[in-house]
Amino acid sequence: MKSPSRSEIPFTATDPVLRADAQRNRERIIEAAREVFAEHGVDASLNEVARRAGVGVATLFRRFPTREDLIAATFADPMTEYAALIETALADRDPWHGFCGYVRAVCSMQAGDRGFTDVLTQSFPAAKEFEAKRDHAFRRFAELITRAKETGGLREDFVAEDLPMLLMANAGVVAATAGAAPETSSRLVEYLIQAFSAPAVDQLPDPPSPRRMYRALRRLHATRRRDR
Repeated sequence: MKSPSRSEIPFTATDPVLRADAQRNRERIIEAAREVFAEHGVDASLNEVARRAGVGVATLFRRFPTREDLIAATFADPMTEYAALIETALADRDPWHGFCGYVRAVCSMQAGDRGFTDVLTQSFPAAKEFEAKRDHAFRRFAELITRAKETGGLREDFVAEDLPMLLMANAGVVAATAGAAPETSSRLVEYLIQAFSAPAVDQLPDPPSPRRMYRALRRLHATRRRDR
């Protein structure tokens, strides 16, 4: 019986040539997704991601079967950086200084990447490891809040839900001023940090509950999708 030629043997998933080609496609897709999501948010067109990556949409979905898979891969490094920021803040001997540095750093990351705002304020149930890392960072932020209050730097009525409120406000300023007056974002952040400091000039209205804030974020993202 005649053995088939090399050209007649179909590639398998373990073929080193195929693996290398698949890896290159994966890297191109992630690089393109970083660009597209930074510009338009994580609800941006996946067709545009595929176009910039120079691959077909079918290839994109072979590498990343769902949008959440692509988001988790694209923001794996920024999420690791984000998680590291809170540990740096907690290691600061002055919790108030650590708190301020953390807020500035997160808002700076946000200013350069619209998609980063989305991953901090949206839920991705299918990306369990990704969600776990983000949720752990948020719990550590709550710990930082407690420490900053105990040392008298942070006003007593600041709550963890004020962080997504800050991010939403900064996102609006970034979107409105990007390319024209990018320094506006850092000025807003400094205004807000001063407002967060103790002693408070006046009492704030009651904060939204975590459930109500979550609903507000869901509504915001639904509106963005509808407006695309």
